[in-house]
Amino acid sequence: MGTGSDSNGWSRARGVFLKTLVLVGGALLLKRLTKSTTRWDHARIVADSLCGEKFSQEQASKDPDNFFNLRMLTCPAAEMVDGSNVIYVEQAFWRTPQKPFRQRLYMVKPCTKEMKCDVEVSSYAIRDAEEYKNFCDRPKDQRPLPEEVIGDIAEHLTTIYLKRCERGKRCLYEGSTPEGGFPNSWSGASYCKSELAIHKNNEVHTWDRGYDDDGNQVWGVKKGPYEFKPAPTLSFTDKFSLLNFSPPVSLEKRIEGSFVLQE
Repeated sequence: MGTGSDSNGWSRARGVFLKTLVLVGGALLLKRLTKSTTRWDHARIVADSLCGEKFSQEQASKDPDNFFNLRMLTCPAAEMVDGSNVIYVEQAFWRTPQKPFRQRLYMVKPCTKEMKCDVEVSSYAIRDAEEYKNFCDRPKDQRPLPEEVIGDIAEHLTTIYLKRCERGKRCLYEGSTPEGGFPNSWSGASYCKSELAIHKNNEVHTWDRGYDDDGNQVWGVKKGPYEFKPAPTLSFTDKFSLLNFSPPVSLEKRIEGSFVLQE
């Protein structure tokens, strides 16, 4: 009798223990699944996704008449007092990465609670861009220090306001400059507009265009955004064709200081 009673008691205790374990585990899982993403979490996700070495090689191979194989290299450069991330960005032809035609500092931070967006990405000119060439390729002890980077933030160029993409879309975040764009005087423009989309697997789509007073596009690709993807594995044929591609000098000069131009 004693043995049976002990056995039943142990079975009940074990049952209670297992039920408690299931309930606690379920509560922890529910808490993890329902944990809200903070404003700074969104900014961190966007900043992390922007960083790295990316190419438009796949797009260029499919549509060489409208897109070049460009290299976009991005890495953290500093952090502001308020927590905003400062990122160095440069773009160059795949074949000549040591000669970037575009250099910028991006500042990534959450939108304020009053705004209808999640993350702000602001673009700034660099006070002495020559000193920053190949910034991300250099050892950290050979780069400008974070406090120097902050001091070299120059003219504010644009700000893009990103929102989380709706469920079911390919992107994670997408957005653009405000309707009226930002002042821009390059190549006869009076203002410019930009769009940015952050996709899964650190893919980034960018589209910059300049317009004159009459609303005519005077620089920038007309067909659609550049699609930058993390370093691809190139076939022998791709490598051979890319090694034999060298943009004309006149084109390099036209490209300098802006994004890829298209007639």
